[in-house]
Amino acid sequence: MPVALRFALIPVHGYGIAGATVARMLDPQGGGQARLLHPNEAVPYGARPVLLAETTVYGATCVEHMVRNWSTSLPRPWLVLISDAPARPVPAARYRFRALSSRLAGTATVPYLPVLRTVESAEEALKDNDVKAAAEKLRRQMEGR
Repeated sequence: MPVALRFALIPVHGYGIAGATVARMLDPQGGGQARLLHPNEAVPYGARPVLLAETTVYGATCVEHMVRNWSTSLPRPWLVLISDAPARPVPAARYRFRALSSRLAGTATVPYLPVLRTVESAEEALKDNDVKAAAEKLRRQMEGR
């Protein structure tokens, strides 16, 4: 029996190992509950749209552009912020993300994970204990537990 797509992930400023890893974090069994959408691909019916962005000012600007152009016929998207450094986002990024929060279904965060700089695949990243812990926390945030 096929598994329904729960999370349709939309990287707001490009594809990379962080986005691939978040997709696997939200689909730990690899059964198709979460996947990255292709550019300009429509959000499948019944899937929860999830914007993926790094915690940079550029990432915040890209999220702002996406949210401003978001169709009212779609459910409000979740935002998953992926830390790009082992520090808080700069004030300009934090302000933009906070200002957009009322137009989002929710915001979840993924901490800076240095192992993402050294792995070849999301599957390899999921073997790391810090990534496993971040995945569990992300799933709790997204599922409201």
